[in-house]
Amino acid sequence: MKIFVLKSKIHNARVTECKPEYEGSIIIDETLMKAVNIIQYEKVLVANAENGNRYETYVMKGKKDSGIISINGAGTKYSSVGDRLTIFAFAAVEENEVLKPNIIVVDAQNRIKIQK
Repeated sequence: MKIFVLKSKIHNARVTECKPEYEGSIIIDETLMKAVNIIQYEKVLVANAENGNRYETYVMKGKKDSGIISINGAGTKYSSVGDRLTIFAFAAVEENEVLKPNIIVVDAQNRIKIQK
């Protein structure tokens, strides 16, 4: 039987911009994506530490080392510039399969502070 487990986590990411007119998604700095093994167009769960909102979207690759975390489209109703987010990606694995998640904690400029 397949179950969903945590694959990737970016903790404490700060929203750097919001674009409500964009067709949708979250743009994440390519360096952060690579550090946690998230790929472009992958579905993610976004949890906002400021207001408790949670929503799903897909990832677009942002400029490497830019620190960008851009919320676009409908997601702008749930997050604002400066909000702290946790971004999760999950994988389907066999029930007895062990998967060690890739986890990073970032600072206020979205630079990697801790990598687990």
